[in-house]
Amino acid sequence: MPTQPLPWPELRWDDWKDTAGTLHMWTQIVGKTRLELAPLQNHWWNVPLYLSARGLTTSAMPYRGEMVEIEFDFVSHDLRFRMSTGSILSVPLRSQSVASFYAEYQRCLATLGVDVTINAVPVEIADPIPFAKDEVHHTYDPVYAHRFWRILSSADVLFTRFSSGFIGKKSPVHFFWGSFDLAVSRFCGRTAPQRDGADAITREAYSHEVISAGFWPGNGGFGAAAFYCYTAPTPAGLDQQQARPDAAYFDPKLGEFLLRYEDVRSSSSPDDAVMQFLQSTYEAGANLAKWDRASLERSAVTA
Repeated sequence: MPTQPLPWPELRWDDWKDTAGTLHMWTQIVGKTRLELAPLQNHWWNVPLYLSARGLTTSAMPYRGEMVEIEFDFVSHDLRFRMSTGSILSVPLRSQSVASFYAEYQRCLATLGVDVTINAVPVEIADPIPFAKDEVHHTYDPVYAHRFWRILSSADVLFTRFSSGFIGKKSPVHFFWGSFDLAVSRFCGRTAPQRDGADAITREAYSHEVISAGFWPGNGGFGAAAFYCYTAPTPAGLDQQQARPDAAYFDPKLGEFLLRYEDVRSSSSPDDAVMQFLQSTYEAGANLAKWDRASLERSAVTA
């Protein structure tokens, strides 16, 4: 029998950063397609991808009276296109440049008769290279792609469980391809002060008071996978609050609580460590920001 895969496998940044960089660009290409096809939703919830039983998916997107779905399959390592017309097309995920992937992706859409124009430059990274010219990112290690998806899958389950106790407005658990992280957000219902110098995207994303938590693999210079939680606007004194478990801490540079993934893996119960982190950091932000927790939360419901 095959070995049961671990729910929290090792994921050291230096071991897979090249694959992560390539996947980041590939998911942006697919994600930008969803951005163009899916109707606008509050806080840009029409943008992210979602966990599937085999990878990351756009979910069904409307297209000229039909539906199209695009999925990264990190089990068989394919990029799969499905149409409500019955058409199915897939291409293998393997090491190739972003430019090559983008050209192949466009050919697949053309074969299916899907005509969509995206902004073909990546976002939320330093020194972006247009997709059609990017020969820098070209690595795909299927072992690490699968590990990353397994971690996202485990985190998705816990984030969903954490969400069950909140009856106020909350986001789905979703994967933001711009920042390359899995996230879930809670809102108290109050509008937030407009941020100085904010662009249209930031104004919409942070139009209301929010507490967001997520998992992030360490891109952007941090260099280590971690769970995070932030409150926006940041209430005074948040940096003085103690999060749980003991390994969690407030990072003043990022302005958020962090729990490194390796500390989760080394704990006696990784699931409990993540749930403690989610609950304690939410409570810290909600209490300081004076959220009406009595009306926003409920006790655990048993079947």
